Amino acid sequence: MVAGAVFAVSGCGGEKASSKPMEGAKVAKIGFATASTGPVAAYGLGEKEGFDMAVEEINKGGKIHFEVNEMDTKGQVSQAVNVIQKMISRKEAVIVGPVLSSEYKAIGKLVEQAKIPTIGVAVTAEGVTDGYDYLFRVCVPESENIPNTVKKTHQKLGYKTAAILYSSNNEHQVSAYKVFKRSLEAEGVNIIATETFADKDTDFSAQLTKIQPLNPDVVILAAYYQEGALILKKMRTLGMNQPVLGDNGFASPELMKLAGNASNNTYVSSMWAPDRKSKLTEDFVAAFKKKYNKDPDQFAACGYLAVKYVAEAMEKAGTTTDTKKIREAMATIKNMETVAGPMSFENKGTPKVDLVLLEVKDGKFALAK
Repeated sequence: MVAGAVFAVSGCGGEKASSKPMEGAKVAKIGFATASTGPVAAYGLGEKEGFDMAVEEINKGGKIHFEVNEMDTKGQVSQAVNVIQKMISRKEAVIVGPVLSSEYKAIGKLVEQAKIPTIGVAVTAEGVTDGYDYLFRVCVPESENIPNTVKKTHQKLGYKTAAILYSSNNEHQVSAYKVFKRSLEAEGVNIIATETFADKDTDFSAQLTKIQPLNPDVVILAAYYQEGALILKKMRTLGMNQPVLGDNGFASPELMKLAGNASNNTYVSSMWAPDRKSKLTEDFVAAFKKKYNKDPDQFAACGYLAVKYVAEAMEKAGTTTDTKKIREAMATIKNMETVAGPMSFENKGTPKVDLVLLEVKDGKFALAK
């Protein structure tokens, strides 16, 4: 997973020591807080693959040389706080991560007080960057993703009734549920059932046997891929073949690996599409497949573009050390060409970027037609 030309392992804890910078390159210290182990490792490892690949490319370019301090939060809030505190003490110029919205929310005040620009790669809950000057994200929040999913699928499928299942002990999924509810109501869809579960649940029979006789036209799942895959398999076993709408937690190949054919007829919105007609996207996909022998997912693409975003901001700011100038540059970047299409930041911490609707077909996400 680690780009050998860039990093060499230096002891425990996942920290990395980079190779020597090229002559004339400006050194930039950046922290990378990911979840390479734990229950959301599929997201974290995807981010890491894209992140490593981008760092290798930037370092080979010779203008900026990233010295990376990588640490594992394990997807835990308390661990994320500890990791960020260590990165602050090391005076990183920029921090990328952590993975989950709950982690990101917990570290907001810390990085704001330290005045270190911090970029969420897959943080999509509503409002997590609100009120902060130093918190950014390169991913589109669910408040934009989900309405796009509902509007486009409603036009495509014409459903009139919906049932919702969501994880009630997961901050991200509670937020997603609220946005799904608003979006369905705005489209005039009748929500005929709402059921909850908890993260790490494995039996969803009670919820689905309540929903099944109501025969909704579409089923909404606000869940991470682990629970989502189990729900999909149980649904299909019960003969529930309705289209399923997911949130950002579904945007991982792990969903298809775990659910198999049960994941077909599932829809999710994303800023990332591997078959986007763009030379940048095509080149990235080809290079990623050559390096890792697989297709990149949304998390890999966003990890990659987060590093490119940092490099762009540092070049625009003319510094790799002045965090205030870097932050100002990050907040004013417009129409940056990325692997996910043109992206702009307007001092709000969240990018403006075109969204696409993806459908699972034959075990892969493809642009829905």
